[in-house]
Amino acid sequence: MGTPGTITRRRAALGLAAGAAAALAAPRLLAQEDKQPITLLVGAASSMDFTARLVADQLREVLGRPVVVLSKLGAGGRVALGELKRSAPDGRTLMFSTSSAFAIYPNIYNRLDYDPVADFSFIGGLCWFDVGLAASPQHSGIGDMRQLVDWAHAKGKDAVYGAAPGAGSSSHFVGIATALATGVPMTAVQYKDSGVGLIDLASGRLPILITGTSPLVEMHKTGKIRILAVSGEQRSPLVPEVPTLVEAGVKVAIQNSAGLYGPAKMPRELVERLYAAMTPMLSKPEVVAKMTAQGMVPAPLDGPALAASLAQERRRFAQLVEASGYQREDA
Repeated sequence: MGTPGTITRRRAALGLAAGAAAALAAPRLLAQEDKQPITLLVGAASSMDFTARLVADQLREVLGRPVVVLSKLGAGGRVALGELKRSAPDGRTLMFSTSSAFAIYPNIYNRLDYDPVADFSFIGGLCWFDVGLAASPQHSGIGDMRQLVDWAHAKGKDAVYGAAPGAGSSSHFVGIATALATGVPMTAVQYKDSGVGLIDLASGRLPILITGTSPLVEMHKTGKIRILAVSGEQRSPLVPEVPTLVEAGVKVAIQNSAGLYGPAKMPRELVERLYAAMTPMLSKPEVVAKMTAQGMVPAPLDGPALAASLAQERRRFAQLVEASGYQREDA
């Protein structure tokens, strides 16, 4: 049995050796000769699933190996996150996810079964997207955000808006933040998806709907509804004529990001290689056009920048939850 100093030095040497071995192994995990498929999890349908398939095509092209997109819907993406958390950190299981799971959920749920920082590797952000605030044409007095605020003041506690996809979503929090910023009491009516909400909005049964900008665009362009403002820090390329909330006089800017994640403890070299494999898609005009059509605005962030962005977003939602009195619930 060695002395304490000898044992400490031996452990340090073993740790260095393990780190060196991981660094050497990382490139081989995704080497050209390794043809085992990569599973790309996605926890949401529609535009997220569509964009995840663009990412899969890019990784398949660069890495020269099969990439299978696997939809694991349920619990707002938390089902897919649970599978990712339990996966080996070898780059063979990844997830394309929105920032909600890492920034919003930790502030609104009790006893999440994952740690938004410690349980995952942050490979890189790819794009951002916003939500739109739309009014029904049946409510002719609501043509812009100032008129919406006047209407809500007049309605008082009877002022309602639809939020899709429901409680705790970025759409819901845009409504909460707008109510706080303008001092008007507005109550959310929760919709599981935008489809039913759009039907109610166009028919006049619902005065206001807040949901992803993309599903609103077609009805907006045909005059069936009117998008009053978008929630992002800049205007949406889908409706460049529509102002942001800030431009419309409401000091609210909330947007989601979407990016690539892996399980915890992935070697740094592997993370960097995956990020380098993903981002060239943003230089392809046809890919950018497809993303833009889904309301996704390209905005690459490497792993450390993504982690920092999520930390800032998490703090912002913590402040919003506290200011609004939003009640946490069990996950």
